[in-house]
Amino acid sequence: MNAEKVANHIVNWLKTYAENAKVNGFVIGISGGIDSAVTSTLCAETGFSTLCVEMPIHQGENQINRGKEHISQLKERFKNITSEEVELTSVFENFKSAVPRVEDSSKVDLSLANTRARLRMTTLYYFAGFNGLLVVGTGNKVEDFGVGFYTKYGDGGVDLSPIADLMKSEIFELAAYLKVPDSIQNAQPTDGLFGDSRTDEDQLGASYDELEWAMNVIDKGKTTDDFVGRQKEVFDIYTKLHRANKHKMIPIPICEIDQLIKI
Repeated sequence: MNAEKVANHIVNWLKTYAENAKVNGFVIGISGGIDSAVTSTLCAETGFSTLCVEMPIHQGENQINRGKEHISQLKERFKNITSEEVELTSVFENFKSAVPRVEDSSKVDLSLANTRARLRMTTLYYFAGFNGLLVVGTGNKVEDFGVGFYTKYGDGGVDLSPIADLMKSEIFELAAYLKVPDSIQNAQPTDGLFGDSRTDEDQLGASYDELEWAMNVIDKGKTTDDFVGRQKEVFDIYTKLHRANKHKMIPIPICEIDQLIKI
């Protein structure tokens, strides 16, 4: 991949979109991960106002430190960067105390993890509303269109997605070109939604490289019968996740009503 050409293309696309939308710039959640670091750097390069928002909820210290390092670096490199930190832990705890308790802890854990993402989405739109900004998504192609590894109306609730046509490996290439801090480039990808040390690979059961492979071979018409061993296992993981999360990747179903029924 030609990282320079891709970066320039995305920056120009962002600028054109912002100009046509007649907005002041962009707002983006900073997690300490590589996707948000790459995306916020691309937004910064547009010259438009770019607001970076940290929204910790029982966040690991290493994630917080990486996010702060990235924002500090951006401010040194670009004059159009501002930042806010909104501590959402107490909001999250208040929510937990307000909803009924459920016996199945595994389902509760996942539901609460998604709640974290939705609280953050609400916070970003709060800032977007009175600053005249667009909420920028940080999902990559594997997450958004492969395995659906994001929260519906959480980190999936955005105005535009500049890196959603790039594989995770390509994101890493862009990160190196854009001089994203090494601490972020070398960190294990994690969504940080569970308040523990689990990585994305722990949750998905496969690495991003493996999932990219599966996504590519499916595009070539391969099926599970074409593989054995670990390749078959990864292929099955990918297809199971894609099927289960398909509802995130397609438009909301509309019950269309024929005019004859309305008469």
